[in-house]
Amino acid sequence: MTRDERRVVSPWNIANVLTVLRLALVPFFVICLFFPGTGWRLAALGVFALASITDHLDGELARRYGLITDFGKIADPIADKALTGAALVSLSLLGELPWWVTLVILGRELGITLLRLLLLRHAVIPASYGGKVKTVLQIAAIGLYILPGVPDPVRWAVMGAAVLVTVGTGADYVIRAVRLRRVARRARGR
Repeated sequence: MTRDERRVVSPWNIANVLTVLRLALVPFFVICLFFPGTGWRLAALGVFALASITDHLDGELARRYGLITDFGKIADPIADKALTGAALVSLSLLGELPWWVTLVILGRELGITLLRLLLLRHAVIPASYGGKVKTVLQIAAIGLYILPGVPDPVRWAVMGAAVLVTVGTGADYVIRAVRLRRVARRARGR
């Protein structure tokens, strides 16, 4: 194979299998969350933790071993949004998390996803460090809401930080997208 030939990566690789597994875990997580009792709540936490670990692991494996595929680029963010979205909506339906928190976080995620799709033909804005912090805070906050017996002030503090970082990184992404669009227009004008 010459340097100019591109290596073809099968969509059936470990990174994509982990992404599909994360997607498949979402309904099991929701079912466990809605069953009453501490045992079911801990099972929901376990499924959520496992799914969250696959989120980190699939990306790490894809980058490290060159397993990046078009399928993975599409399926990974869908699986991420499905997991956090299902958790937030479920917690709100159970009356444990205010709906405004769910709507702010999901509104930001949906808005940025749509913005990414609009920008695809121009360029891809890479995930920022803030985006990674946002993901960790969201996972930690959701985990604290799932875990029985956590004091409300602790839950509120971590979820509050998650909401602030979510909104802040969303605004940063919009600013970077506007700048990118301006650069693309100038480049076409030349």
